[in-house]
Amino acid sequence: MNALDIRAIPAEVLDTLRTRDDAGRPPVLLTDEEGGSPLRCCLGRARPGERIALLTYAPLRRWAAETGADPGPYDEQGPVFVHADPCAGPTEPGWPGAMHAGQRVLRAYDARGHILDGTLVTPDTAESTARDLLADPGTAFLHIRALSAGCFLHAIHRG
Repeated sequence: MNALDIRAIPAEVLDTLRTRDDAGRPPVLLTDEEGGSPLRCCLGRARPGERIALLTYAPLRRWAAETGADPGPYDEQGPVFVHADPCAGPTEPGWPGAMHAGQRVLRAYDARGHILDGTLVTPDTAESTARDLLADPGTAFLHIRALSAGCFLHAIHRG
């Protein structure tokens, strides 16, 4: 298993979330004065002074709606930053290094959306660990999350 399919929040989902998020609320619009907020729309970092939105996203719920799976109690929602207005999405192929400055947690999920494993990774080990976890046929996909707040960063599937 060599190729990784790195998935930002899809543009069509973002169109909905920018109006009403997965908690049923309008997004909070902000100006990132210092820059650096991790953007789940393009897998980059906000530039100083850029307009961004803070909203609630339920990645497993969205995935389950597409696949017919039932993650049951593993369904969760949490805060994410995205551009306030539509953007081009990820502009560079491959591993989004801008999203991984520090320790992260890789979560492996099965085809039901249930957690199989959670692994602490560093910027140097994240990509190879993702490949190792996806080499297990019981692993359907991965989520990578911030260590401190537990926020969803992006999904990883087999390429």
